[in-house]
Amino acid sequence: MTVAFLYALSGVALFVVAFHALVNRRHLLHKIMSLNVLGSGVFLVIGALARRAPTADPDPVPLALVITGIVVAVAATALGIVIMLRLQAATGRPELPPADRN
Repeated sequence: MTVAFLYALSGVALFVVAFHALVNRRHLLHKIMSLNVLGSGVFLVIGALARRAPTADPDPVPLALVITGIVVAVAATALGIVIMLRLQAATGRPELPPADRN
């Protein structure tokens, strides 16, 4: 088991846990934070796959994509928090309404 494989496995575990929280939680802040953890898992997998050989240098393109993704994730988080605060101001609750199952 290599270090890159361990990182990739950790990224997949983060992704699965965050996806479970994203689906099962109603509070919007929990959903925003689970999206952040989900993205961190994806970034970890991409960073682990950037190293193709144990002795070679990592490929810079996936690492540049991870850095760009982190910047986009910060901006999306800020936007999500603003939208959640607007929803809370309008409805008094920072949660999604329950789905009608008729």
